[in-house]
Amino acid sequence: MRRLLRNRALVFLATGVIGLAVSGCGSNHAAKAVSAESAKESGALQPGSGAMLSPDLLDHAGLKLVWDLKLPLKDKEKFVFIALLGDRLYLRSDQNYLWSLDRAKGDVVFSRSIAPPGVPILGLVPYENDLISVIANNLVELDVNSGKEQRVSHMDLSIVAPPVRNSQYFYISATDRRLHIFRADNLVRIFPVTADNDSLITTVLADEGMVAFGTDAGNLVGMMPDAPRKLWQFKATEAVAGSIVRDGNSFYFASTDTNVYRVDIVEGTGATMVWKYQAEAVLDRPPLVTKEFVYQYAFGRGLTAIAKQTGKAAWSLPEGVDLLAEAGTKAYVITKSRTLAVLDNASGKKLFFVNFAPIAHHAANTTDARIYIMDETGQVACLEPIL
Repeated sequence: MRRLLRNRALVFLATGVIGLAVSGCGSNHAAKAVSAESAKESGALQPGSGAMLSPDLLDHAGLKLVWDLKLPLKDKEKFVFIALLGDRLYLRSDQNYLWSLDRAKGDVVFSRSIAPPGVPILGLVPYENDLISVIANNLVELDVNSGKEQRVSHMDLSIVAPPVRNSQYFYISATDRRLHIFRADNLVRIFPVTADNDSLITTVLADEGMVAFGTDAGNLVGMMPDAPRKLWQFKATEAVAGSIVRDGNSFYFASTDTNVYRVDIVEGTGATMVWKYQAEAVLDRPPLVTKEFVYQYAFGRGLTAIAKQTGKAAWSLPEGVDLLAEAGTKAYVITKSRTLAVLDNASGKKLFFVNFAPIAHHAANTTDARIYIMDETGQVACLEPIL
């Protein structure tokens, strides 16, 4: 059982975030997050308190503290998985201990061990009241409110991509280069499908109307969710890098051919490439997609903001590593030197830089303006711009 520690403040020394899902027992921890208001009333955010972003530094960045807390990491334990999924912030340590936090308030929804240390874990995908993951090559469904196992299933497959599902079926990609479809209620295998070129299926999306998958040969394929029938296909010259991102009828993905693609699905015409942006580097991770922009990191080239409509770059930041959040036309970016960079997406101008040196991890937020950051000691904070 781990005891949650409330930090009296999260103020970072004013000197620069590199950012960075199950069988087991654990313990739940109920806790209230420290809001900016209550922290101020208690004097925890007073200047010179020695606590982690000083008020002056926050002020300079135009940010305010929403909530903060300290998670009880053990000696030498560190975060290895951090993600915003729906209304939750999930953090998993290298000891396979998982925390689920209410992203709005910072309350701990659950915290528990989901596997012994060293056991491989692949993916953490929310679906209704479940969290879907692969633990020790077993399909595991966890309760979204407690983290407890609901069902553990050995699928007789070597699973290579995070499984996804809709109301009727699970879709599981395996090393046999097939996407296997199982009934969700009893996990009876219904049928497999393959790409036309028998390439490895590395990423899958599913809803009630369509399943889409990407492959290590650059295929992007749409199929019926309940039958082995292809609806459309697009082919990049090389592998899809990371996951594909769907936004309405548009699909965004990076490829090891150095390009970022937007492919639209139009009824009657199939898949059409709207644009591709050449990053001039081999890409190894998926893009981040917001309302107006696509953010792509490229090794040696940094972070680039690409306009969703035109495919043109708004700006490139060679030292940029990841998007923290957007607020209006401003993009908040973490750099490789652990500096917060604020850029204007409209003009492409760099507005200012703020030192975030003690920050070791972050969550990329593509849905709102809140910034989620962590240090090596287990401190977690949510910040937001002052409007």
